[in-house]
Amino acid sequence: MSQDGNAVDWFLDRHVRDGQGDRIAFTDPSRTITYSDLARQTKRFAAALRAAGIRREQRIVLAMLDTIDFPIAFWGALRAGVVPVPINTLLTADTMEYILRDSRAAAVVVSEALRDGLPRVSGVETISDIAAFLATGSDDTPLAEASADEVAFWLYSSGSTGAPKGVRHVHASLRFTAETYGMQVLGIRPDDVMFSAAKAFHAYGLGNAMTFPMSVGASTVFLPGRPTPDAVLETMRQHRPTIFGGVPTLYAGLLANPLIGPGAGSDRLRRCISAGEALPADIGHRWKSMVGTDILDGIGSTEMLHIFISNRPDDIRYGTSGKPVPGYEAVVLDEHGRPVPNGEAGELVVKGASAADGYWNLRAKTRATFQGEWTHTGDTYIRDADGYYRYQGRSDEMLKVSGIWVSPFEVEEALISHPAVLEAAVVGHEDRDGLTKPRAFVILRDDDTDRDALAELLKSHVKDRIGVWKYPRWIEFVDNLPKTATGKIQRFRLRVS
Repeated sequence: MSQDGNAVDWFLDRHVRDGQGDRIAFTDPSRTITYSDLARQTKRFAAALRAAGIRREQRIVLAMLDTIDFPIAFWGALRAGVVPVPINTLLTADTMEYILRDSRAAAVVVSEALRDGLPRVSGVETISDIAAFLATGSDDTPLAEASADEVAFWLYSSGSTGAPKGVRHVHASLRFTAETYGMQVLGIRPDDVMFSAAKAFHAYGLGNAMTFPMSVGASTVFLPGRPTPDAVLETMRQHRPTIFGGVPTLYAGLLANPLIGPGAGSDRLRRCISAGEALPADIGHRWKSMVGTDILDGIGSTEMLHIFISNRPDDIRYGTSGKPVPGYEAVVLDEHGRPVPNGEAGELVVKGASAADGYWNLRAKTRATFQGEWTHTGDTYIRDADGYYRYQGRSDEMLKVSGIWVSPFEVEEALISHPAVLEAAVVGHEDRDGLTKPRAFVILRDDDTDRDALAELLKSHVKDRIGVWKYPRWIEFVDNLPKTATGKIQRFRLRVS
Protein backbone atom coordinates (compact mmCIF):
# COMPACT_ATOMS: atom_id res chain seq x y z
CA MET A 1 0.00 0.00 0.00
CA SER A 2 1.17 3.53 -0.73
CA GLN A 3 0.93 6.49 1.58
CA ASP A 4 -0.45 8.40 -1.41
CA GLY A 5 -3.72 6.58 -0.82
CA ASN A 6 -4.24 8.16 2.60
CA ALA A 7 -6.37 11.27 2.07
CA VAL A 8 -4.44 13.17 4.75
CA ASP A 9 -1.42 13.43 2.44
CA TRP A 10 -3.29 15.25 -0.34
CA PHE A 11 -5.58 17.42 1.77
CA LEU A 12 -3.10 18.46 4.44
CA ASP A 13 0.54 17.36 4.21
CA ARG A 14 0.81 18.40 0.54
CA HIS A 15 0.25 22.06 1.43
CA VAL A 16 2.98 21.98 4.06
CA ARG A 17 5.44 20.36 1.61
CA ASP A 18 4.58 23.02 -0.98
CA GLY A 19 5.46 25.86 1.39
CA GLN A 20 1.86 26.85 2.12
CA GLY A 21 1.90 25.79 5.76
CA ASP A 22 1.47 29.34 7.08
CA ARG A 23 -1.94 29.73 5.42
CA ILE A 24 -4.92 29.85 7.79
CA ALA A 25 -6.85 26.60 7.58
CA PHE A 26 -9.62 27.07 10.16
CA THR A 27 -11.02 29.78 12.41
CA ASP A 28 -13.51 29.32 15.25
CA PRO A 29 -14.70 31.83 17.86
CA SER A 30 -11.68 31.26 20.10
CA ARG A 31 -8.70 30.53 17.82
CA THR A 32 -7.22 30.00 14.38
CA ILE A 33 -4.95 27.26 13.09
CA THR A 34 -2.58 27.15 10.11
CA TYR A 35 -2.03 24.19 7.85
CA SER A 36 1.36 23.54 9.50
CA ASP A 37 -0.12 23.64 12.99
CA LEU A 38 -3.00 21.42 11.90
CA ALA A 39 -0.53 18.88 10.51
CA ARG A 40 1.36 18.84 13.83
CA GLN A 41 -1.80 18.51 15.89
CA THR A 42 -3.15 15.67 13.75
CA LYS A 43 0.16 13.85 14.23
CA ARG A 44 -0.21 14.26 17.97
CA PHE A 45 -3.79 13.01 17.83
CA ALA A 46 -2.75 9.96 15.81
CA ALA A 47 0.01 9.16 18.28
CA ALA A 48 -2.34 9.64 21.22
CA LEU A 49 -4.80 7.16 19.68
CA ARG A 50 -2.05 4.59 19.38
CA ALA A 51 -0.89 5.27 22.94
CA ALA A 52 -4.48 4.72 24.11
CA GLY A 53 -4.47 1.29 22.48
CA ILE A 54 -6.87 2.22 19.68
CA ARG A 55 -5.80 0.15 16.71
CA ARG A 56 -5.93 0.60 12.97
CA GLU A 57 -9.42 0.13 11.44
CA GLN A 58 -11.16 0.48 14.79
CA ARG A 59 -13.88 3.11 14.92
CA ILE A 60 -14.02 6.25 17.02
CA VAL A 61 -17.22 8.28 17.17
CA LEU A 62 -16.86 12.07 16.92
CA ALA A 63 -19.64 13.84 18.82
CA MET A 64 -18.13 17.25 18.24
CA LEU A 65 -19.16 20.83 17.66
CA ASP A 66 -17.77 22.72 14.67
CA THR A 67 -14.52 23.96 16.19
CA ILE A 68 -10.86 23.46 15.30
CA ASP A 69 -10.91 20.29 17.39
CA PHE A 70 -13.08 18.64 14.72
CA PRO A 71 -10.52 18.64 11.87
CA ILE A 72 -7.78 17.70 14.36
CA ALA A 73 -9.74 14.61 15.39
CA PHE A 74 -11.01 13.70 11.91
CA TRP A 75 -7.70 13.98 10.06
CA GLY A 76 -5.77 12.72 13.09
CA ALA A 77 -7.81 9.52 13.03
CA LEU A 78 -7.21 9.04 9.30
CA ARG A 79 -3.50 9.66 9.86
CA ALA A 80 -3.48 6.77 12.35
CA GLY A 81 -5.52 4.47 10.11
CA VAL A 82 -8.39 4.70 12.60
CA VAL A 83 -11.92 5.21 11.23
CA PRO A 84 -13.67 8.39 12.45
CA VAL A 85 -17.47 8.34 12.64
CA PRO A 86 -18.81 11.91 12.92
CA ILE A 87 -22.34 12.02 14.30
CA ASN A 88 -25.13 14.54 14.59
CA THR A 89 -24.63 16.44 17.86
CA LEU A 90 -28.39 16.98 18.27
CA LEU A 91 -29.30 13.30 18.34
CA THR A 92 -31.23 11.97 21.28
CA ALA A 93 -29.29 10.03 23.89
CA ASP A 94 -30.99 6.82 22.76
CA THR A 95 -29.92 7.32 19.14
CA MET A 96 -26.37 8.21 20.18
CA GLU A 97 -26.23 5.03 22.23
CA TYR A 98 -27.54 3.06 19.27
CA ILE A 99 -24.73 4.41 17.05
CA LEU A 100 -22.05 3.80 19.69
CA ARG A 101 -23.16 0.19 19.93
CA ASP A 102 -23.89 -0.33 16.24
CA SER A 103 -20.49 1.00 15.14
CA ARG A 104 -18.69 -0.95 17.89
CA ALA A 105 -16.73 2.19 18.64
CA ALA A 106 -13.54 1.86 20.66
CA ALA A 107 -13.85 5.46 21.84
CA VAL A 108 -15.94 8.57 21.52
CA VAL A 109 -14.39 12.01 21.17
CA VAL A 110 -16.84 14.54 22.55
CA SER A 111 -16.81 18.32 22.85
CA GLU A 112 -16.77 19.33 26.51
CA ALA A 113 -20.07 21.18 26.13
CA LEU A 114 -21.75 17.95 25.00
CA ARG A 115 -20.21 15.60 27.54
CA ASP A 116 -23.09 15.58 30.04
CA GLY A 117 -25.60 14.50 27.40
CA LEU A 118 -23.47 11.65 26.10
CA PRO A 119 -24.69 8.14 27.00
CA ARG A 120 -22.23 5.83 28.68
CA VAL A 121 -21.57 2.55 26.90
CA SER A 122 -19.43 -0.14 28.47
CA GLY A 123 -16.07 -0.57 26.73
CA VAL A 124 -16.22 2.79 24.93
CA GLU A 125 -13.55 5.21 26.13
CA THR A 126 -14.61 8.86 26.40
CA ILE A 127 -12.17 11.56 25.27
CA SER A 128 -13.41 15.05 26.14
CA ASP A 129 -10.26 16.97 27.12
CA ILE A 130 -8.71 17.25 23.67
CA ALA A 131 -5.75 19.33 24.85
CA ALA A 132 -4.81 16.77 27.50
CA PHE A 133 -5.25 13.94 24.99
CA LEU A 134 -2.99 15.69 22.45
CA ALA A 135 -0.34 16.12 25.13
CA THR A 136 0.13 12.35 25.20
CA GLY A 137 1.13 12.32 21.50
CA SER A 138 4.18 13.43 19.51
CA ASP A 139 4.90 15.47 16.37
CA ASP A 140 6.82 12.78 14.49
CA THR A 141 4.02 10.25 13.99
CA PRO A 142 4.28 8.56 10.58
CA LEU A 143 1.33 8.59 8.21
CA ALA A 144 -0.49 5.28 8.14
CA GLU A 145 -0.20 3.61 4.76
CA ALA A 146 -3.59 3.19 3.12
CA SER A 147 -5.12 2.14 -0.14
CA ALA A 148 -7.26 4.70 -1.93
CA ASP A 149 -10.01 2.06 -1.82
CA GLU A 150 -9.70 1.50 1.92
CA VAL A 151 -12.56 2.55 4.18
CA ALA A 152 -11.52 5.88 5.69
CA PHE A 153 -14.57 7.08 7.65
CA TRP A 154 -18.23 6.40 8.25
CA LEU A 155 -21.21 8.72 8.22
CA TYR A 156 -24.60 7.84 9.63
CA SER A 157 -27.58 8.69 7.44
CA SER A 158 -29.65 11.55 8.77
CA GLY A 159 -32.66 9.45 9.69
CA SER A 160 -35.19 11.47 7.65
CA THR A 161 -36.94 8.20 6.75
CA GLY A 162 -36.18 6.00 9.77
CA ALA A 163 -33.27 4.64 11.80
CA PRO A 164 -29.79 5.93 10.84
CA LYS A 165 -27.57 3.62 8.81
CA GLY A 166 -23.77 3.45 8.94
CA VAL A 167 -22.42 4.48 5.51
CA ARG A 168 -18.80 3.53 4.81
CA HIS A 169 -16.65 5.78 2.60
CA VAL A 170 -13.16 5.22 1.19
CA HIS A 171 -10.18 7.60 1.08
CA ALA A 172 -10.46 8.28 -2.65
CA SER A 173 -14.03 9.58 -2.40
CA LEU A 174 -12.94 12.70 -0.53
CA ARG A 175 -10.61 13.79 -3.32
CA PHE A 176 -13.10 12.82 -6.02
CA THR A 177 -15.82 15.13 -4.68
CA ALA A 178 -13.29 17.94 -4.25
CA GLU A 179 -12.03 17.62 -7.83
CA THR A 180 -15.53 17.37 -9.31
CA TYR A 181 -18.09 19.49 -7.48
CA GLY A 182 -15.59 21.49 -5.39
CA MET A 183 -13.37 22.63 -8.25
CA GLN A 184 -15.56 22.33 -11.36
CA VAL A 185 -18.90 23.60 -10.02
CA LEU A 186 -18.24 25.54 -6.83
CA GLY A 187 -14.99 26.88 -8.27
CA ILE A 188 -13.23 27.00 -4.90
CA ARG A 189 -10.00 29.07 -4.90
CA PRO A 190 -7.02 29.36 -2.53
CA ASP A 191 -8.12 32.88 -1.52
CA ASP A 192 -11.65 31.81 -0.57
CA VAL A 193 -13.06 31.89 2.95
CA MET A 194 -15.77 29.25 3.34
CA PHE A 195 -18.59 29.34 5.87
CA SER A 196 -20.90 26.35 6.01
CA ALA A 197 -23.93 26.62 8.26
CA ALA A 198 -24.46 22.91 7.54
CA LYS A 199 -22.37 21.14 10.17
CA ALA A 200 -19.23 19.14 9.45
CA PHE A 201 -20.72 15.90 10.81
CA HIS A 202 -23.02 15.88 7.76
CA ALA A 203 -21.84 14.77 4.31
CA TYR A 204 -22.79 18.15 2.82
CA GLY A 205 -21.07 20.10 5.58
CA LEU A 206 -17.99 17.87 5.56
CA GLY A 207 -17.33 18.78 1.95
CA ASN A 208 -18.19 22.44 2.41
CA ALA A 209 -16.19 23.10 5.55
CA MET A 210 -13.34 20.61 5.25
CA THR A 211 -12.48 18.90 1.99
CA PHE A 212 -13.31 21.61 -0.55
CA PRO A 213 -11.34 24.42 1.10
CA MET A 214 -8.50 22.08 2.10
CA SER A 215 -8.23 20.78 -1.48
CA VAL A 216 -6.89 24.19 -2.58
CA GLY A 217 -5.41 25.51 0.68
CA ALA A 218 -8.32 27.87 1.39
CA SER A 219 -9.76 28.82 4.78
CA THR A 220 -12.91 27.89 6.71
CA VAL A 221 -14.86 29.71 9.41
CA PHE A 222 -16.62 27.54 12.01
CA LEU A 223 -19.81 28.36 13.90
CA PRO A 224 -20.03 25.92 16.85
CA GLY A 225 -23.55 26.83 17.93
CA ARG A 226 -26.90 26.46 16.22
CA PRO A 227 -27.03 28.23 12.85
CA THR A 228 -29.93 30.54 13.66
CA PRO A 229 -30.43 33.42 11.22
CA ASP A 230 -29.06 35.88 13.79
CA ALA A 231 -25.94 33.76 14.46
CA VAL A 232 -25.33 33.21 10.76
CA LEU A 233 -25.63 36.90 9.91
CA GLU A 234 -23.28 37.83 12.74
CA THR A 235 -20.72 35.31 11.48
CA MET A 236 -21.10 36.69 7.96
CA ARG A 237 -20.48 40.24 9.20
CA GLN A 238 -17.53 39.32 11.39
CA HIS A 239 -15.61 37.01 9.06
CA ARG A 240 -16.78 38.18 5.60
CA PRO A 241 -16.72 34.78 3.88
CA THR A 242 -16.62 34.53 0.11
CA ILE A 243 -18.66 31.31 -0.09
CA PHE A 244 -21.65 30.33 2.04
CA GLY A 245 -23.30 26.92 2.31
CA GLY A 246 -26.79 26.59 3.74
CA VAL A 247 -30.02 24.61 3.44
CA PRO A 248 -33.40 25.81 2.13
CA THR A 249 -34.91 26.17 5.61
CA LEU A 250 -32.09 28.48 6.66
CA TYR A 251 -32.26 30.56 3.49
CA ALA A 252 -35.98 31.08 4.14
CA GLY A 253 -35.25 32.11 7.74
CA LEU A 254 -32.51 34.51 6.64
CA LEU A 255 -34.81 36.16 4.11
CA ALA A 256 -37.35 36.72 6.89
CA ASN A 257 -34.72 38.36 9.11
CA PRO A 258 -34.94 42.18 9.16
CA LEU A 259 -31.12 42.43 9.01
CA ILE A 260 -30.81 40.68 5.66
CA GLY A 261 -29.30 42.78 2.91
CA PRO A 262 -26.60 42.86 0.23
CA GLY A 263 -24.05 40.11 0.75
CA ALA A 264 -26.01 38.89 3.80
CA GLY A 265 -23.47 40.88 5.80
CA SER A 266 -20.36 39.94 3.81
CA ASP A 267 -19.06 42.41 1.23
CA ARG A 268 -16.92 39.60 -0.21
CA LEU A 269 -19.69 37.04 -0.76
CA ARG A 270 -19.43 35.67 -4.30
CA ARG A 271 -21.19 32.32 -4.14
CA CYS A 272 -23.92 30.52 -2.17
CA ILE A 273 -24.87 26.86 -2.34
CA SER A 274 -27.77 24.79 -1.08
CA ALA A 275 -28.51 21.09 -0.58
CA GLY A 276 -30.19 18.83 1.94
CA GLU A 277 -33.61 19.45 0.41
CA ALA A 278 -34.69 20.95 -2.89
CA LEU A 279 -34.64 24.75 -2.91
CA PRO A 280 -38.01 26.33 -3.76
CA ALA A 281 -37.65 28.62 -6.76
CA ASP A 282 -39.20 31.55 -4.91
CA ILE A 283 -36.46 31.46 -2.26
CA GLY A 284 -33.75 31.48 -4.93
CA HIS A 285 -35.24 34.45 -6.75
CA ARG A 286 -35.80 36.46 -3.55
CA TRP A 287 -32.27 35.71 -2.31
CA LYS A 288 -30.80 36.94 -5.59
CA SER A 289 -32.91 40.09 -5.40
CA MET A 290 -32.14 40.91 -1.75
CA VAL A 291 -28.60 39.58 -1.30
CA GLY A 292 -27.27 39.95 -4.83
CA THR A 293 -25.82 36.45 -5.16
CA ASP A 294 -27.38 33.39 -6.76
CA ILE A 295 -27.80 30.14 -4.85
CA LEU A 296 -26.43 27.05 -6.56
CA ASP A 297 -28.98 24.41 -5.61
CA GLY A 298 -28.06 20.76 -5.94
CA ILE A 299 -28.78 17.28 -4.70
CA GLY A 300 -26.38 15.01 -2.87
CA SER A 301 -26.68 12.21 -0.37
CA THR A 302 -24.81 10.53 2.44
CA GLU A 303 -24.41 7.52 0.15
CA MET A 304 -22.75 9.62 -2.60
CA LEU A 305 -20.89 11.86 -0.10
CA HIS A 306 -21.74 15.19 -1.68
CA ILE A 307 -23.62 16.93 -4.49
CA PHE A 308 -23.82 15.04 -7.79
CA ILE A 309 -26.43 17.12 -9.65
CA SER A 310 -26.23 20.89 -9.42
CA ASN A 311 -26.92 24.27 -10.90
CA ARG A 312 -23.79 26.13 -11.99
CA PRO A 313 -22.71 29.77 -11.68
CA ASP A 314 -23.33 30.33 -15.40
CA ASP A 315 -26.29 27.96 -15.71
CA ILE A 316 -28.99 28.45 -13.09
CA ARG A 317 -32.57 27.33 -13.43
CA TYR A 318 -34.40 27.83 -10.14
CA GLY A 319 -36.90 25.14 -9.34
CA THR A 320 -34.51 22.45 -10.62
CA SER A 321 -31.48 20.68 -9.13
CA GLY A 322 -29.55 21.49 -12.31
CA LYS A 323 -27.55 18.96 -14.32
CA PRO A 324 -25.11 16.18 -13.39
CA VAL A 325 -21.81 17.33 -11.93
CA PRO A 326 -18.77 16.45 -14.13
CA GLY A 327 -17.73 12.91 -13.23
CA TYR A 328 -21.29 11.73 -12.55
CA GLU A 329 -24.06 10.24 -14.66
CA ALA A 330 -27.75 10.18 -13.80
CA VAL A 331 -30.83 8.42 -15.17
CA VAL A 332 -34.51 8.36 -14.21
CA LEU A 333 -35.97 4.85 -14.09
CA ASP A 334 -39.47 3.42 -13.84
CA GLU A 335 -40.49 0.70 -11.39
CA HIS A 336 -39.12 -1.94 -13.78
CA GLY A 337 -35.68 -0.33 -13.99
CA ARG A 338 -36.21 1.12 -17.47
CA PRO A 339 -35.34 4.75 -18.38
CA VAL A 340 -38.42 6.95 -18.64
CA PRO A 341 -38.93 9.61 -21.34
CA ASN A 342 -38.15 13.21 -20.55
CA GLY A 343 -40.98 14.80 -18.59
CA GLU A 344 -42.02 11.61 -16.81
CA ALA A 345 -41.33 10.88 -13.16
CA GLY A 346 -39.21 8.00 -11.88
CA GLU A 347 -36.48 7.11 -9.43
CA LEU A 348 -33.19 8.98 -9.76
CA VAL A 349 -30.23 6.61 -10.10
CA VAL A 350 -26.69 7.99 -10.16
CA LYS A 351 -23.22 6.76 -11.09
CA GLY A 352 -19.99 8.24 -9.71
CA ALA A 353 -16.75 7.23 -7.99
CA SER A 354 -17.78 8.76 -4.64
CA ALA A 355 -20.41 6.07 -4.00
CA ALA A 356 -20.11 4.49 -0.57
CA ASP A 357 -18.58 1.08 0.04
CA GLY A 358 -21.94 0.04 1.46
CA TYR A 359 -23.95 0.08 4.66
CA TRP A 360 -22.61 -1.43 7.87
CA ASN A 361 -24.29 -4.74 8.70
CA LEU A 362 -27.20 -4.18 6.31
CA ARG A 363 -26.49 -6.52 3.42
CA ALA A 364 -29.94 -6.53 1.84
CA LYS A 365 -30.20 -2.74 1.98
CA THR A 366 -26.68 -2.44 0.52
CA ARG A 367 -27.54 -4.71 -2.40
CA ALA A 368 -30.78 -2.81 -3.10
CA THR A 369 -29.12 0.62 -3.02
CA PHE A 370 -25.71 -0.03 -4.61
CA GLN A 371 -26.22 -2.01 -7.81
CA GLY A 372 -22.95 -2.28 -9.69
CA GLU A 373 -21.71 1.22 -10.44
CA TRP A 374 -25.18 2.73 -9.93
CA THR A 375 -26.67 4.02 -6.70
CA HIS A 376 -30.43 4.15 -6.18
CA THR A 377 -31.29 7.41 -4.43
CA GLY A 378 -34.90 6.77 -3.45
CA ASP A 379 -35.75 10.23 -4.84
CA THR A 380 -38.36 10.80 -7.52
CA TYR A 381 -37.25 13.15 -10.31
CA ILE A 382 -38.27 14.41 -13.72
CA ARG A 383 -35.64 15.18 -16.36
CA ASP A 384 -36.89 17.87 -18.70
CA ALA A 385 -36.19 18.23 -22.41
CA ASP A 386 -33.27 20.58 -21.71
CA GLY A 387 -31.54 18.09 -19.40
CA TYR A 388 -32.42 19.73 -16.06
CA TYR A 389 -33.52 17.50 -13.18
CA ARG A 390 -36.55 18.55 -11.15
CA TYR A 391 -37.18 17.07 -7.70
CA GLN A 392 -40.61 15.56 -7.02
CA GLY A 393 -40.14 14.06 -3.56
CA ARG A 394 -38.95 10.90 -1.90
CA SER A 395 -40.20 7.87 -3.82
CA ASP A 396 -42.16 6.70 -0.79
CA GLU A 397 -43.71 10.16 -0.31
CA MET A 398 -45.29 10.63 -3.75
CA LEU A 399 -49.08 10.94 -3.67
CA LYS A 400 -51.58 9.50 -6.12
CA VAL A 401 -54.53 11.86 -6.23
CA SER A 402 -57.48 11.10 -8.50
CA GLY A 403 -55.27 8.58 -10.30
CA ILE A 404 -52.52 11.13 -11.00
CA TRP A 405 -49.14 11.30 -9.27
CA VAL A 406 -48.64 14.48 -7.25
CA SER A 407 -45.29 15.70 -5.95
CA PRO A 408 -45.43 16.91 -2.34
CA PHE A 409 -42.51 19.22 -3.08
CA GLU A 410 -44.41 20.85 -5.95
CA VAL A 411 -47.30 21.64 -3.59
CA GLU A 412 -44.89 22.91 -0.94
CA GLU A 413 -43.17 25.12 -3.50
CA ALA A 414 -46.51 26.60 -4.52
CA LEU A 415 -47.42 27.32 -0.89
CA ILE A 416 -44.04 28.93 -0.15
CA SER A 417 -44.46 31.24 -3.13
CA HIS A 418 -47.28 32.98 -1.23
CA PRO A 419 -45.90 35.95 0.77
CA ALA A 420 -47.68 34.85 3.98
CA VAL A 421 -45.89 31.47 4.11
CA LEU A 422 -42.46 30.90 5.62
CA GLU A 423 -42.28 27.08 5.43
CA ALA A 424 -44.54 24.24 4.37
CA ALA A 425 -44.62 20.45 4.37
CA VAL A 426 -47.11 18.26 2.52
CA VAL A 427 -48.04 14.63 3.17
CA GLY A 428 -50.80 12.27 2.09
CA HIS A 429 -53.93 11.92 4.20
CA GLU A 430 -57.00 9.78 3.64
CA ASP A 431 -60.37 11.49 3.39
CA ARG A 432 -63.63 9.96 4.71
CA ASP A 433 -63.84 7.78 1.61
CA GLY A 434 -60.35 6.36 2.18
CA LEU A 435 -58.86 8.30 -0.75
CA THR A 436 -55.47 9.99 -0.45
CA LYS A 437 -55.34 13.76 -0.73
CA PRO A 438 -52.62 16.35 0.08
CA ARG A 439 -52.49 17.67 3.64
CA ALA A 440 -50.33 20.72 4.35
CA PHE A 441 -48.57 21.92 7.48
CA VAL A 442 -47.70 25.59 7.21
CA ILE A 443 -45.56 28.03 9.21
CA LEU A 444 -46.60 31.64 8.70
CA ARG A 445 -44.41 34.73 8.55
CA ASP A 446 -46.91 36.66 10.68
CA ASP A 447 -49.01 35.05 13.41
CA ASP A 448 -51.52 37.91 13.42
CA THR A 449 -53.49 36.56 10.49
CA ASP A 450 -57.07 35.40 9.97
CA ARG A 451 -56.15 31.74 9.58
CA ASP A 452 -59.48 30.47 8.32
CA ALA A 453 -59.55 33.01 5.55
CA LEU A 454 -55.89 32.46 4.77
CA ALA A 455 -56.36 28.68 4.50
CA GLU A 456 -58.94 29.18 1.76
CA LEU A 457 -56.76 31.76 0.07
CA LEU A 458 -53.79 29.37 0.06
CA LYS A 459 -55.89 26.57 -1.42
CA SER A 460 -56.92 28.87 -4.27
CA HIS A 461 -53.31 30.02 -4.67
CA VAL A 462 -52.12 26.44 -5.17
CA LYS A 463 -54.95 25.65 -7.59
CA ASP A 464 -54.09 28.67 -9.72
CA ARG A 465 -50.37 27.96 -9.65
CA ILE A 466 -50.06 24.20 -10.27
CA GLY A 467 -53.52 22.69 -10.90
CA VAL A 468 -56.90 22.23 -9.28
CA TRP A 469 -56.38 18.58 -8.28
CA LYS A 470 -53.10 19.26 -6.45
CA TYR A 471 -54.30 21.70 -3.82
CA PRO A 472 -54.12 20.66 -0.12
CA ARG A 473 -57.54 19.66 1.15
CA TRP A 474 -56.45 20.36 4.72
CA ILE A 475 -54.12 23.13 5.90
CA GLU A 476 -52.84 23.16 9.47
CA PHE A 477 -50.89 26.13 10.78
CA VAL A 478 -48.02 25.10 13.04
CA ASP A 479 -45.15 26.78 14.88
CA ASN A 480 -42.49 24.34 13.70
CA LEU A 481 -41.90 21.25 11.57
CA PRO A 482 -40.07 18.07 12.61
CA LYS A 483 -36.60 18.10 11.07
CA THR A 484 -33.27 16.39 11.22
CA ALA A 485 -30.33 18.47 12.47
CA THR A 486 -29.35 19.00 8.82
CA GLY A 487 -32.64 20.70 8.02
CA LYS A 488 -34.50 17.89 6.26
CA ILE A 489 -38.20 17.76 7.06
CA GLN A 490 -39.20 14.43 8.58
CA ARG A 491 -42.47 14.01 6.74
CA PHE A 492 -42.97 10.51 8.09
CA ARG A 493 -43.60 12.11 11.48
CA LEU A 494 -46.30 14.31 10.01
CA ARG A 495 -48.07 11.37 8.40
CA VAL A 496 -48.91 9.96 11.84
CA SER A 497 -49.85 13.26 13.46
